[in-house]
Amino acid sequence: MVGKYTKDEIVARAKDLARMIAETDEVDFFKRAEAQIHENEKVRSLISDIKGLQKQAVNLQHYGKPEALKKVEDKIASIEQDLDDIPVVQEFKQSQIEVNDLLQLIASAISNTVTNEIITSTGGDLLYGETGASMKHSDSECKGHDH
Repeated sequence: MVGKYTKDEIVARAKDLARMIAETDEVDFFKRAEAQIHENEKVRSLISDIKGLQKQAVNLQHYGKPEALKKVEDKIASIEQDLDDIPVVQEFKQSQIEVNDLLQLIASAISNTVTNEIITSTGGDLLYGETGASMKHSDSECKGHDH
């Protein structure tokens, strides 16, 4: 038997892994930070202001009013800065970064392991990152030449 696992089996394992990730400290911190964001009246008010101004910006852009658009965009940037200064928002953003870092780490681990498995299973060289197939190919090229 050539293939040992089906795509469905691998997807099932991926779902198990996702459930494990959902129970990490990083995700727990993210969920708590998100809840605090939703409960914070000042945050909700500022987000609502930004959404209103974004609608104005779309209209001003549509009607070709660059000066008014610039004023609205500056106001949005100012409110976004106020939002970023709020500790719960900083915590939320930090928690997003930590969850993304965790996901990147997992994606890299999977990718690197698959690559290394391919290299070693084909008799390749991990140090040079070459599969056995590319090494055999380069060997045969050298045989026909006098060095």
